[in-house]
Amino acid sequence: MKKLLIAALCFMPTVGFALETPHETKFDLNIRRIGIDWSQTSVGNAAKYSDSPVAAFTASSQDSFVGVFDTALEYGFDRLRWDNSLFMTYGKTTLKPYNKPSTTDEKADKILFLSDLAYALWDWDDAKLGPIVRAEYESEFKGNPHIRKIVRPSAGIALFDHKVLKTLYVTAVYENDFTVVDDPVSKLAMEAGWRAEYDIREGVKFTSDGYYREYLDYSQYVPTDFRRDLSVNARLDTNLWGDFTFGPYVNYRRALSRHAEHLHSKPYASNMTVGLSFNYINKFNLQKTSTLPENTESK
Repeated sequence: MKKLLIAALCFMPTVGFALETPHETKFDLNIRRIGIDWSQTSVGNAAKYSDSPVAAFTASSQDSFVGVFDTALEYGFDRLRWDNSLFMTYGKTTLKPYNKPSTTDEKADKILFLSDLAYALWDWDDAKLGPIVRAEYESEFKGNPHIRKIVRPSAGIALFDHKVLKTLYVTAVYENDFTVVDDPVSKLAMEAGWRAEYDIREGVKFTSDGYYREYLDYSQYVPTDFRRDLSVNARLDTNLWGDFTFGPYVNYRRALSRHAEHLHSKPYASNMTVGLSFNYINKFNLQKTSTLPENTESK
């Protein structure tokens, strides 16, 4: 009995220390980017210079714009992190040749709602490491010809809350494609993705995000479904005034369809855009508290 009492007395300071460990709660509205990507090419007297060897004088005038809305509600409690984000982008390019009617093509069209829940089991090099569960819903403003309706739950492991590497994850994905309501398609895939931010110097920040998805199994054969899908985005923001920034960006998308993988050359579809963007970026702290757990000792 005496030994048990001594052991209890030795253990009590440890319990007291654990009880006094503060709980930290954070709740932020992160406006990652609300911006416009715009470019214009104006060609004068192209009809009179149609035989010019200089392509700049024979090119078609064009206007191009893309609007982007990217925000997230970020909640953290101790070692738990729960983010809910909404990403929307839409853009068009209008070609104005001198000898033909103007034509307009969609340049970007995407709506993505993402919710991810991560728990830090380990601390590693100023970051946290642990399991992550994600749920995505992807759609668009206009269909081609049908509007995409894709539900994409996934689970895996993630490195997060690093000062540069905000998220790095590897997950197993179960995708349900309801684009054609009468004939939905389910797919299994593995996915790796990231989101990073780096302050080069005061007022200049580099940001990047993207993913790589490898599809493994399908419920049925659809020629246009992807076997591999890669998306990489990078941007350099320079503060103009306040929370408004301006800078260059590059977006790259590359994919292989199930139809193309059976062709001899296995051609990949790709799209790369380089341009300048004007953005509003800010982060609002909605709640930040640090509280001690209730002491249950009787007084």
